[in-house]
Amino acid sequence: MPVTVVPGISSSISAPALAGIPVTHRGVTHEVVIASGHVPPGHPDSLTDWAALARLRGTIVLMMAVERVDAFATALLDGGRAGSTPVALIENASLPSQRVLRTTLAEAAQTATEQQLKPPAIVVIGDVAGFTDAAS
Repeated sequence: MPVTVVPGISSSISAPALAGIPVTHRGVTHEVVIASGHVPPGHPDSLTDWAALARLRGTIVLMMAVERVDAFATALLDGGRAGSTPVALIENASLPSQRVLRTTLAEAAQTATEQQLKPPAIVVIGDVAGFTDAAS
C-alpha cells in the first residue's frame, strides 16, 4: 500500500506558537519536555519520571492530558514545582474555536473543570506559559 509523507510540525510546538507561547525563550527557559498524558502518574504503565520533570526549570508540554490535569498538576506539585508556575491550557488550536486559558499549576485542574476544557487540548507548564503575543 503506498503512503504519502506530509512534513509538518507537532501540535506540541504549533499549538503553543499559535497561542503566542514560545516553548523556549532566551533568558527564560532553554529546555522543553514533551510528554504524553495518556497514562496518569503512578499508573503501572507510566514510563515518565514525574519527580524528575518537577525538578526541571524548563517548559513541559503535555499532550492527551486534559482529562487528567489534576493528576499531572498534583504529581508536579508533589515533586516540588511551584504552585505559582504559569500554565496555559490550549483547546482546539488553529481552529476558529481555539481557546487559551491562562492559570497556575495550583489552579490548573480547577480552571480546566470550571471552563469545561475538552480534548483536543495541549497543556503548557512553565514560565513561557505566561507569555502573550505581545510578550513573546
